Amino acid sequence: MIVGYYDHFPPKGLGVEIATRPNPSNGQLRKVLVVSKDVKAGDVVYKEHPIVGVLDFDVQAVGTHCSHCMRVVEPEEAIKLPGDPLSSIYCSTVCQSAAKNQSHSLLFSLERPLPEEIPTEPVTAEQLEARRKAQTQYVDYIKKNGKAGPLLVGRFIARQIALETSKLIPGATPTRNENDFVDADGGDYLLADHLERLRFLELNPPKEEVELITEVLKNVLPGLESFVTDERYAVLLGKMAYNAYGVSYNGGRDDRSADARPEDLERTRTPHGTARQIGTGIYTVASYLSHSCDPNVRPVFDGTSELQLVANKDLKEGDELTISYVDSTIHEGESQLDARRRRRMELARGWRFACGCEKCMEEAVELGLEGADAKGKDESKVEQSYSNYEQNESTTL
Repeated sequence: MIVGYYDHFPPKGLGVEIATRPNPSNGQLRKVLVVSKDVKAGDVVYKEHPIVGVLDFDVQAVGTHCSHCMRVVEPEEAIKLPGDPLSSIYCSTVCQSAAKNQSHSLLFSLERPLPEEIPTEPVTAEQLEARRKAQTQYVDYIKKNGKAGPLLVGRFIARQIALETSKLIPGATPTRNENDFVDADGGDYLLADHLERLRFLELNPPKEEVELITEVLKNVLPGLESFVTDERYAVLLGKMAYNAYGVSYNGGRDDRSADARPEDLERTRTPHGTARQIGTGIYTVASYLSHSCDPNVRPVFDGTSELQLVANKDLKEGDELTISYVDSTIHEGESQLDARRRRRMELARGWRFACGCEKCMEEAVELGLEGADAKGKDESKVEQSYSNYEQNESTTL
């Protein structure tokens, strides 16, 4: 369902809306987030919770943060799930229940995959063992891999399945948790409808990665593996890579290991730099925020993975909202040229575009770099079905 989507998303009361504006890097039209009311500097524009989130694996391993909302948890307050292969902890039964219902039960337990109201065939001991084996191999892989992307994709697919199967209950009325992701008004859109419209990077995930999540789904319930094809998995992974936000508190941490090569690092949108995050989240609305090296808003996390978008300056109705995907400050000992080169390299490696923001253009003149920058490069894409719609729309504007 494409036509009319942006009439219902984001919800009217959120204070933001999606508009079509030219990309400053190459002039091509794209969807961006604009503010639908005047906002004063320092005020919160809006708030939202993630569709899915993942703690950094070193944070997950030490058991200091809730695996669902990413809140710091004192040892005596931690709630655990027996037999959890990820050793997750939760800050409350609310978070524990949400995690189980959204993805954990399907991906990491032997619980029945369908609601009690839906009858299923009895499960044999051999089937349970096959399910456990598939889960163990999947967990071993994501731990060894150490990247958030595969687990974000797995949790998204599980959420999609959970939401779809809940609709099979006769007479069931979908309920919304106020601490859940921002959905469209009216509830007529699927989780897949939100992801379909987001930009992505072309990636080539290892074949083993796709096979492992496929085996997990197949052993939960035959037929679930149809949610994953090689092409679909690659697109989902590319969407996670392009749209992920880094969650950090009070400026972030300084103990995150960085033993991978710069070109192999996962990067998230965070003005503090990915190295300072404790986890990663995917947000339906914030995914439309464009980058600027001199942004007018910033993402703030006040102790949980709930994203608060805060104005850096006074905003007028209709202003395009921009954040910095990277740390765009000048570090101690850096020259203006060095800082510019560093942030542009981060953007090229993480999101594959040459920044054409006003700050970059002004600095190019000031530093005598006119003509030296790559022009118009932006390798992010939209899915073909939606790309056709965007092309038709652009001809009518």
